[in-house]
Amino acid sequence: MLGGALNSVAGGGGFIAFPALLFTGVPPIAANATQTVALWFGMSASTRAYRERLDVPRRIMIPLVVTSVLGGLAGAYLLLHTPAHTFLHIIPWLMLAATLLFALGPWIVPRKSSLAHDASVRSIVGASIFEFAVSVYGGYFGGGLGIMNLAMLSAIGMTDIHAMNALKALLGSVINGVAVLTFVAVHVVYWLKGAVMIAGALVGGYFGAHYSQKLPPKLVRGFVILVGTSMTIYFFTRAG
Repeated sequence: MLGGALNSVAGGGGFIAFPALLFTGVPPIAANATQTVALWFGMSASTRAYRERLDVPRRIMIPLVVTSVLGGLAGAYLLLHTPAHTFLHIIPWLMLAATLLFALGPWIVPRKSSLAHDASVRSIVGASIFEFAVSVYGGYFGGGLGIMNLAMLSAIGMTDIHAMNALKALLGSVINGVAVLTFVAVHVVYWLKGAVMIAGALVGGYFGAHYSQKLPPKLVRGFVILVGTSMTIYFFTRAG
């Protein structure tokens, strides 16, 4: 429930779900796959709760979804074929960059969102390339994917945190959905423990998204920055 709720607002639910599975004896790769499956259901529930905030033109939505699918597949493949410890040294720097980009986004890009109906082809291509990189990360590891996506949306000009969370939830569902299909196909999911976690993620994901929309945008942005900073410190400590 906590992981699903955290993902719906800021991301980072995997930092709760992943250690919980390790604590119960699930091997690392299987634990990562199982928490990805469980939290995907929570993210899907968040998308439903945010549906009224999702107002993005199809000419922008389709490229972002397509690149999310391709990146998610690439990331899932990497997880199953490369040692995870090599990536752990990169994650702290990625999280630091994402948190700074999200926090400084309103000051380094125009106030008008570049995701408007008249968005240029150049801005759409740039957003798609950024989203592909984010989705590769999400398919591979997933921890902090929400922060990464929020940073991408901030970098391309979005400022409404509730609208950003709506699009983040949709793109996260797509990325993790592709990874889920991959993990299920290769039979690395621990379904007994996963089923319990799915139930909690559904509840936490829906109600976390529902009630966060009632909070002031500045408070939600502050919470996202706090979570991002905490995750950055955690990963730098772990890498060290």
